[in-house]
Amino acid sequence: MAFQESSSHNETLKEISWEIDDIKKYPRDKKWYIIATIIAVGLIVYALITKNYFFALIIILASGLIIYFDNEPAKRIPFSIKYNGFQLANTFFEFQTVRNFYIIYKPKEDVKKLFVEFKNPIKHRLSIDLENQDPVEIRNYLLQYLDEDLEKENEPISEGLAKIFRL
Repeated sequence: MAFQESSSHNETLKEISWEIDDIKKYPRDKKWYIIATIIAVGLIVYALITKNYFFALIIILASGLIIYFDNEPAKRIPFSIKYNGFQLANTFFEFQTVRNFYIIYKPKEDVKKLFVEFKNPIKHRLSIDLENQDPVEIRNYLLQYLDEDLEKENEPISEGLAKIFRL
């Protein structure tokens, strides 16, 4: 964990920063590709039988994107928590746009993530791997600026499904 001190209005403020993968990649074996191919071909055949050519096109494009991104290595991007917001690569999210945060830490399930929910319902939740960071220290730092959602005890369903299906 990198702590940097910066002066602003004669105050010394701490910044927590580390690097994360831009895309979470789950390991896929040969069996996964065989099953995915059977499902994709089945969906394409179904789309052609029902003359739903647009659906067939979507399946073909989605399959192509999965193959393309599977061959791309994950890039490391900087993430930092500052006194006034989150910096993710070149994008800054001010705390005033954030509704709340929560941390899910379950070592047995290999889950150690920070989730940030925004006030704008159109803006998607931010999911940040804590990697080697101390979740208690991150939580204590964020509690100075944001509300914590204590009702969230598990990963969102979308994250769990992505892990199960290795997407």
